[in-house]
Amino acid sequence: MNHWKYSAWWGAPEGSVVTLGEGGTPLIRSTKIGPQLGLSQLWFKYEGANPSGSYKDRFAASAVSHLVKDGKKVCLGTSSGNTGAALAAYCARAGMPCFLAIVEGAPEGKLRQMLAHGAHLIRIRNFGSSPELSGRVMEGLKGLAAEMGAGLEISAYAFSPRGMAGVMTISFEIAEVLGPKSIHVFSPAGGGGLTLAVARGFEQLVERQGWQGQGHVHCVQPEGNDTMATALRQGRTGAVAVESKTAVSGLQVGGVLDGDHVIAACRRSGGQGHVITDAQAWEWQARLAREEGVFCEPAGAVAIAGVAAAVARGELPADEPVVCLVTGTGFKDEKSLVRLVGTDGAPLVDDFAAFAAAVRAVAR
Repeated sequence: MNHWKYSAWWGAPEGSVVTLGEGGTPLIRSTKIGPQLGLSQLWFKYEGANPSGSYKDRFAASAVSHLVKDGKKVCLGTSSGNTGAALAAYCARAGMPCFLAIVEGAPEGKLRQMLAHGAHLIRIRNFGSSPELSGRVMEGLKGLAAEMGAGLEISAYAFSPRGMAGVMTISFEIAEVLGPKSIHVFSPAGGGGLTLAVARGFEQLVERQGWQGQGHVHCVQPEGNDTMATALRQGRTGAVAVESKTAVSGLQVGGVLDGDHVIAACRRSGGQGHVITDAQAWEWQARLAREEGVFCEPAGAVAIAGVAAAVARGELPADEPVVCLVTGTGFKDEKSLVRLVGTDGAPLVDDFAAFAAAVRAVAR
């Protein structure tokens, strides 16, 4: 339970622990893709191993623990999927009602997961894709939370800095395993909270813990939601709001949110911005599953797509550790699984002889 091992580092509330055993996720060394890309130390930080299936459990554990400490009785939030699933689970653990404003295009599988934990969900048309509408929703939630005396938890530093502080434990765990080295971490980004948390985590390791390594944090975005990555690459200081057009669920955040701070933090770290296509996310999702055994949702494959782009540009040293943040399990997005494997399923045969014949036909 490494998340709470570092509780003093991320400011956990004393006497208030809402946990499902989050953190301590595996750091998996690549055996095939790394050598193919010419990288001797390619790693996958598999956040799908968290209780609700994504890194957002680190956020929810921290956020809900603070709400309990504050005496809040209701949690309001927003989600395109993983945040809502995590908040729903941890609110259920805390015995706290959870009401969520849902991005219009959120995958049905993620919605069912939230509902299973008893969360109350309402989708809002164009929420997530339209920066203007999304901004109005966020402001409305602030007012509603104040009116109700409720907690408001949105997975961005701009709204929930105490919850996002818990996400820094990803950096602490990576540094603990790999040691004081020059480490390149590739992070998928929608609103940028994850990327900022990881960058700040490495900064805290250096400034407060005396760590002798360096975490170079790279921001990777789909081209349909390029609010930060190109700005970072071009030397600009500000993120740009866009009409989000990516189909990669979880990264459909066209507003600036933490974008300006992400650009600054990545630049301080020596990281770079990378833009990939949705098709590349689908391709790498399949390759991770079939070549490395790593089962992830499309957003979880965005980081390795960014690594491939960086290698193609000659921007990564071959002998330094490169870590891809694989943010969520493959069960999170059913549509992507249909895209990956089709709808035929497993054929039905009459007996073992037919099974054996089919095996021999393929194995030969």
